[in-house]
Amino acid sequence: MMVHVDLLTPEIIGIVGVGVVSGVLSGLLGVGGATVSTPGVRAFGATPIQAVGSTIPAVLPSAIIGAWRSARAGLVDWRVALTCGLAGSIAAVGGAVLSDAIDPHLLMIATAAVLLWSGATVLASGRRSEAAATFDAVIDDELDQLLSDSAPGQGSGPLALDAPPALAPAVTLSTGLIALVGAAAGLVAGLLGLGGGVVLMPLFTGVLAIPVKRAVPTSLVAVALFSIPALVTHTLLGHVDWVIAMALVVGVIPGARLGSRWAQVASEAVVTRLFGLFLVALAIVAGASEFHGLLAIIH
Repeated sequence: MMVHVDLLTPEIIGIVGVGVVSGVLSGLLGVGGATVSTPGVRAFGATPIQAVGSTIPAVLPSAIIGAWRSARAGLVDWRVALTCGLAGSIAAVGGAVLSDAIDPHLLMIATAAVLLWSGATVLASGRRSEAAATFDAVIDDELDQLLSDSAPGQGSGPLALDAPPALAPAVTLSTGLIALVGAAAGLVAGLLGLGGGVVLMPLFTGVLAIPVKRAVPTSLVAVALFSIPALVTHTLLGHVDWVIAMALVVGVIPGARLGSRWAQVASEAVVTRLFGLFLVALAIVAGASEFHGLLAIIH
């Protein structure tokens, strides 16, 4: 049975606040917003299946606003975004249908598990990126020193160069691999209502090796695409409480604008660390709460 809340109650005001926070995180971190809004609306009394379905309408405006601002800056990889979006759209429908057959508390525990995995993956990726950046800086310093000791086109000095070295060709990502990443994110979006960005970001940065500042807006475009079929399917299944959904949208729109503005000036290392730590903390809190609730039902 769906549980509705009245307008202008403390619960609705709290849900609007959850929307603001989720919008900021969507624009700043590319997580689709539902990573915080799903456990957030649960904390304000929504049922587990409402937490899955009712957060999806808020994913669209936050993803669209964040992607639009970042696209203007030329940061979106459109090939990756569109391939992931199309593959994820098909998987999202399957995930939404599957969510109707699984115990809602198990869905929330699975949500916490996905958040924990994503946070740990992003933190590990960030540490590898920092180590690689440090190594590259040392190599660059050594090359600068060697080049400064020899004039171009002459045979003197420890390193003589007649022309600058050729750059390594750019790596072309497999379309099949991109589609597989999109399908995995779409399945999570439909099944758990997380928007998909929580899966796309660690896969973009860890598997596809896309820099964080390009992965964020690319993720938002893909999330916007496969959130549409996920929303339609959940609505047809009766999982969406539109009072909760609209309260989230009211908060998400200004939050997403603020978050995407911050993303343009934030350090990539800071964004990565913030993203990972936030997901780990949220997973622990949400998972413990849902596990306690499940045990209470069993006993």
